Amino acid sequence: MVIGGQGPQLADIVNIQQITCSRKRTFVCVDALDKCLPGNPVKLFDSFNGILQDSLDTRVFMIGRPQIRPEIGRRLAGRVIDLSISLRRDDIIGYIHTRLDDDINPDAVNCILRADILKKIPEDVSEM
Repeated sequence: MVIGGQGPQLADIVNIQQITCSRKRTFVCVDALDKCLPGNPVKLFDSFNGILQDSLDTRVFMIGRPQIRPEIGRRLAGRVIDLSISLRRDDIIGYIHTRLDDDINPDAVNCILRADILKKIPEDVSEM
């Protein structure tokens, strides 16, 4: 679902949330809040605030970069548990090793290319 682009409009999403959340225990996951168009996250937070007030069994899991945290705190004060997750270089390297080892065409990556991949990707990801 895309907010502000192709996909349902924000009003439709809020309406669906309110109907669903009012009937049973509901878990909502919203990814990439920092990628929403300007103004949309505020409307989304306000709608979640209303839903959380009306439905105590609803849980919302929001994912976004750190710059969105202050707005979440302002809009959903007292209803938020903040959990910071950061990447560890060893985890990234382990993931890349696994993906390279599982490649259906292992001959496509020679030792030099493998070493370059294992060096460059963790460097680039750590800058995110």
